[in-house]
Amino acid sequence: MILDEAIRFFAEHGFGGQTRELAKRMGITHSAIYRHFPSKEALIERVYEEIFLSRWSPSWANLIRDRTLSFETRLSRFYLEYVERVFEYNWVRIFVFSGMKSFNITGRYLEIVRSEIIEPACREMRHELKLPSSDDVPLSEREVELFWGLHGRIFYMAIRRYVYGTPTPERLDDIVRDAVLAFLEGSKVVMEKLTTPAE
Repeated sequence: MILDEAIRFFAEHGFGGQTRELAKRMGITHSAIYRHFPSKEALIERVYEEIFLSRWSPSWANLIRDRTLSFETRLSRFYLEYVERVFEYNWVRIFVFSGMKSFNITGRYLEIVRSEIIEPACREMRHELKLPSSDDVPLSEREVELFWGLHGRIFYMAIRRYVYGTPTPERLDDIVRDAVLAFLEGSKVVMEKLTTPAE
């Protein structure tokens, strides 16, 4: 009960919200929270596990690397599933609030995204375009940023919806597919330039 209410509380007020206010909102004593969570940091860590880690699918890393599917299909399927899991009021707002405080939730989560999705996707894009592997030509910062651009493009819809409160399409499937297709078409030339060794 404390965890569920803490998720809603931090999503509304950010991590500057005091546990004393959380207790008051729940109608329990402040000390009752600390019988279950020894510190505010421990409570926030549990929120991180519940909100972020529990919604991350271990199958996504394998999906990105599954060469029985076209790369467009893999990226589209990943982002459609990702949107389904994370486009939710509490998730988005806690993610944004955590990035503005000293709690390293956002950095830890984005490191998972980078290692499990972004960098593997860079390697798979090279394979799709028959470009040198990362063993021959290491991934460049610019390549990685290309894929962060796609990720940010899709996630920005959640920011618009749950942070700015501006209208977004109710159904996002076609929007996601359009974003992936536009990204793949536009990034081909850049990828070829970035992976061609200078003469």
